[in-house]
Amino acid sequence: MPAGEDNQLISVHPSDLKFMFELGKQSFCDLKVVNNTENHVAFKVKTTSPKKYFVRPNTSVLQPGDSCLIRVTLQAQREYPPDMQCKDKFLLQSTIVPPNTDVDDLPADTFNKESSKDIREFKLKVQYISPSAQGNSGDEGSSDSNSTLQQLKEDRDAAVRQTLHLQQELDLLKRRRQRRNDPGFSFKFAAIVGVIGIIVGLVLNLYLSK
Repeated sequence: MPAGEDNQLISVHPSDLKFMFELGKQSFCDLKVVNNTENHVAFKVKTTSPKKYFVRPNTSVLQPGDSCLIRVTLQAQREYPPDMQCKDKFLLQSTIVPPNTDVDDLPADTFNKESSKDIREFKLKVQYISPSAQGNSGDEGSSDSNSTLQQLKEDRDAAVRQTLHLQQELDLLKRRRQRRNDPGFSFKFAAIVGVIGIIVGLVLNLYLSK
């Protein structure tokens, strides 16, 4: 079940944040926030490590049934976390606001839980993914590519053998014509030359696709 589906205000997809973690490089994850109500709903994104992440927008107002995309950027890090485990968490708060409320018009205490407003909230966990793990997931695809390449090579070799066979038949027809006047030679010659042209074209295409 997607996060927030039971809070009756907004839902978030996906339900957690996954970042490709590489030293010295930024990484980002997109969240789609959907207003499930017929009211205007304001939301705010908070994190336990605000210096590590850049969230835009971190606050906004959604019209009834509307949605928006939140991009969370992990700033470039100088060292790996222990065992690639991340303890950072994100909190997404939401509350109903008056119609036509603009984000700049939200009161300072809009998301204050001590106020009389009904504040709904849920947490999103953070996961770090190493590039090596991503590469391992692509091993099967790499194997399929190697299999396809091998098949292309076999097809190319078969086409080469067929071409050589046709050339031998063409030489045989030439020798026969030298010995006798073969009225069907012209037709046979043209047909075989055409087939050879097709085979040669196939060979070239297979060779270029290696």
